[in-house]
Amino acid sequence: MDELPLLGDSVVDDGAAMAAALALGRTVRRQTSPNPWVGSIVLANGRVVGMGATDPPGGAHAERLAIDEAATAVAGSTLFTTLEPCDHEGRTGPCTEAIVAAGVKRVVVGVEDPDPKVAGRGVASLRAAGLEVEVGVLRDKVVEDLASYLHHRATGRPYVVLKMASTLDGRTAAPDGTSRWITGSEARADVHELRADSDAVCVGAGTVRADNPRLDIRDLPTGLTSARGARSAREPRRIVLGSIPEGARVLPAEEHHGELGDLLDELGAEGVLQLLVEGGADVAGRFHRAGLVDRYVIYVAPALLGGEDGRAVMAGCGVPTMNDVWRGTVVHLERLGGDIRIDVTPSRETE
Repeated sequence: MDELPLLGDSVVDDGAAMAAALALGRTVRRQTSPNPWVGSIVLANGRVVGMGATDPPGGAHAERLAIDEAATAVAGSTLFTTLEPCDHEGRTGPCTEAIVAAGVKRVVVGVEDPDPKVAGRGVASLRAAGLEVEVGVLRDKVVEDLASYLHHRATGRPYVVLKMASTLDGRTAAPDGTSRWITGSEARADVHELRADSDAVCVGAGTVRADNPRLDIRDLPTGLTSARGARSAREPRRIVLGSIPEGARVLPAEEHHGELGDLLDELGAEGVLQLLVEGGADVAGRFHRAGLVDRYVIYVAPALLGGEDGRAVMAGCGVPTMNDVWRGTVVHLERLGGDIRIDVTPSRETE
């Protein structure tokens, strides 16, 4: 595990250990779906003796890998894991059994697993075996990191990310339909990171006809660690709402004809954890007005079209009065070259 983050030989506290476990999990973010990307750290006398990050499906879980690396030092140790350990038999045995058998004394969990197969059973099993268990260290950061997995297991549907790019005056295309390029190269490269984090990408047939996009991750390095700390991934599934023109660069892709809710149900049942919706304006408006978006990612360029005849980021009718305006919460703000990325999630009042 030489490529994974190390904490050195200094004494490590609970927060630093969980932060390291989070970083470990991120390195496999794009390799574990539909399973969660979990990181685990084993501390003995306050020092790191073992680390693990979830293998691809069918492989070992993070806790087992960390225990194996710790070897004989695991007895009486503290194990940190970003997600509640499993307590059921799947492709691998229960992690709780491995933790107890190894002689771990204390387990620190970032967040409970809402998967019905787990849902508190892992924590209960460990406590019943006499281990000290603490839940909630860096909880908010872990929930943010595992948002798509947690959402999928709680709802049965993928976590929907709506990506939009606009000028300062809220336009996504000029009156003649041209839209390349609103943002700069750094922002466009970041979109490839978003795609790589997603299991599927969705656009409307109109966008395919107008822009003929590839919707791939060609700008990411192959086999290397990306700018966001995750190793590069397989290409996401590409889904087009409507009929795909012959010879379109988005191919191979899937067509969907029907309700958006049905699409989410189907994708959720197939293990899709995160769906990235990339437009166009009609599709963005449909997902938004249906209340199906879990996170909005907006790239804003310091540019102006300077009139009302350009295409807005969403098509269709909006709310009639300010009393009905949708409001969200800014959860991330980042400068990318000359552009700004703003991440917004629905405020509780709008959910």
